[in-house]
Amino acid sequence: MKVFKFGGASVSTVDRIHNVGNILQEYNGEQLMVIISAMGKTTNALEKVAEAFYAGNTVESLRLFDVIKQQHITTAKYLLVTHYNACLAKLTDFFTEVEWLLHDKPSKPYDYYYDQVVCVGEMLSTCIVSHYLRETGIANKWIDVRDVIRTDDNFRDATIDWTVTEAKTKEWVQPLFRENNIAITQGFVGSTDENESTTLGREGSDFTAAIFANILDAESLTIWKDVEGVMNADPKIFSDAQLIKELSFAEVIEMAYYGAQVIHPKTIKPLQNKSIPLHVKCFLDIRLPGTIIYNKQVKNLPPIIILKNNQALLHLSTQDFSFVGEAPMSRLYNLFGQLKIKPNLIQTGAINVQLCMDDKSDKTDQLAAEASQLFDVQVVKNLTLLTIRHFTKDLMNTMLSGKNILLQQQTKETVQVLYV
Repeated sequence: MKVFKFGGASVSTVDRIHNVGNILQEYNGEQLMVIISAMGKTTNALEKVAEAFYAGNTVESLRLFDVIKQQHITTAKYLLVTHYNACLAKLTDFFTEVEWLLHDKPSKPYDYYYDQVVCVGEMLSTCIVSHYLRETGIANKWIDVRDVIRTDDNFRDATIDWTVTEAKTKEWVQPLFRENNIAITQGFVGSTDENESTTLGREGSDFTAAIFANILDAESLTIWKDVEGVMNADPKIFSDAQLIKELSFAEVIEMAYYGAQVIHPKTIKPLQNKSIPLHVKCFLDIRLPGTIIYNKQVKNLPPIIILKNNQALLHLSTQDFSFVGEAPMSRLYNLFGQLKIKPNLIQTGAINVQLCMDDKSDKTDQLAAEASQLFDVQVVKNLTLLTIRHFTKDLMNTMLSGKNILLQQQTKETVQVLYV
C-alpha cells in the first residue's frame, strides 16, 4: 500500500482535479490511501467566516460562506454529470453543518468555532474529488476522517490519541481495501470523543498522511506539490533555487523547525519510527524524480535558505538590573506555553533577553503585556529572519549586504540573522 497526499494547490481548479485522476490512473491496481486538502485558498476564506461569526456579524459570516458554497457547487457542475446530484446532496449536508452553527451565538472560545467551521473545507474537496473519480471509472471509498482520527480538545492544534486512532484505522479503514483499491479522506482534521471537530495545525494534512502511513505500514508516503521536489530555497523568491534529490529525516526536521514550508514538522516522526520513505513529487509532471527523504545520512548538501518575514523582536530587560535568572526565565517559558508561542530565536544577556517570534499581532501584544510584569519591554516589528543551513561566508556576505542586523546566532551548521 502507498499513501498519497494532495495539497490544496493540486485540487484548486477543474484541470488540476482532472490531473489528480490522471495520476491515480498511473497507479492502477495498487492500493492507495489518498489524503486531500481543502481546495486552493478555501481554508483562508473559511477563517474569515469564523472571524466574522465570532465578531457577532452573522450576516457577513453567512455572506462569506455563501461565496465558498457557490465556488464548490460550480466546480462540481464542471466536473460531474451522472454523479452531480449525489455529490450535491452530500455537499448540502456539509453546508448545513456550518450554516446551523453560524446562526447561533458564540459562547465558547474562538479556537473551538474555528475548528468547527474551517474543517468543512476538506470535507467539500474530498466529496467532489471522490465523486469525480467515480464518474471517470476510478472506484474509491470516501471516509470521514473525523470517524477515525481521535484527538484531545486542544482546538486548532489538537494532539493525536494514537491508541484510539490506531484501533479505529484497523477496524474501519483496513477492511475497506478488501473491496476497494482506493480510499479518499481528509487531512488536517480529527475529532474529540465528544464528536467535536478539531484541526491539527495549519498544513496538518502532511501529518494526517504520515499517521495513516504509520498505522497501515505503508510502503511509502508521497506528497504531491507544485514544485519539482524539495528545493534549497523558495523558487518564488530565489530564481536559482535548486532541487535537493535526497534528504535525511533529521535534516528535514531541522528545516521544518527553522520554518521551511516543505513538510509539516510533525510528519517525520511517524515515518521515521517505521523507516517509511517520504517522496516529494511534482503533480504537474510526474516524470520528474522529485525528492526522497529517508533514514539515511546525506552529505554535501547545498546551502538551505529559509526566509521568514513579518517578525517581531521583543527586548526584555530586568526592571531592577538584576541578572536574568532561572525564575524569570521559567515564568517566561510558561508564558510561551500558555499563549502557544514558539520563539524563532532567543538570546540572553546578563540583564536582558531578546526574543524573535512570528508577529501575530494578538499574541505579540499579549506576550508583551504579560512579560511587562517581569521585564521592561520594547517591541520592534516588520523584521525579517534569515536562516541558512550549511552556510558559506560568501553567501552570508551576499545576502546580508546593506542589511541592518539586529540579532545574529551561529553554530557550525546553521546561522540565523534578524534584520531590517
